Amino acid sequence: MFERFTDRARQVVRGAVSASEQMGHRHVGTEHLLLGMLAGDGGVAHTVLNRAGVRAEEVKVQIERFLGQDAEALEAIGIDLEAVKAKIEETFGPGAMDALDRPPRRGWFRRRAVGEGHRPFTPRAKKVLELSLREALALKNNYIGTEHLLLGLIREGKGLAAKILADTGLDLVELREQTIAAVPRK
Repeated sequence: MFERFTDRARQVVRGAVSASEQMGHRHVGTEHLLLGMLAGDGGVAHTVLNRAGVRAEEVKVQIERFLGQDAEALEAIGIDLEAVKAKIEETFGPGAMDALDRPPRRGWFRRRAVGEGHRPFTPRAKKVLELSLREALALKNNYIGTEHLLLGLIREGKGLAAKILADTGLDLVELREQTIAAVPRK
């Protein structure tokens, strides 16, 4: 499927991985794909999102707000995450929490080889990539461009990126129509 991606669509995916790294996240989600579309010159998706008033800085703030809610929710019921981490390290030794970052064991005492800095795509992000292919086929395009990635993200509709777009007041149906109207015709 990636062989059908345009250079700009590949830049979006690389930008998503980079955004995940910069934000210190262990995954690449729909929110990171959205940031990838907003980074630099993301092609049609970048243009459509900018016209709609979507800005990377605001998206980053919303991502941090949503992904930081777990710690805040635990604090609200009296659980201090830092105290829990300290107790775990006191009980099991320094670096005990690092074991959670290691890949799962495979076979006899071996670990699955994962490249340094590897960040897996979430199921929703994978679905967006799959839907981008379907969107390209539906539009009778033989390539997957940034416009198809945006259409896939909108069509998936349940990820953090879609929530952020909807929370900014955007109508996803209207954004979809604007994106389709911006698709280059041959």
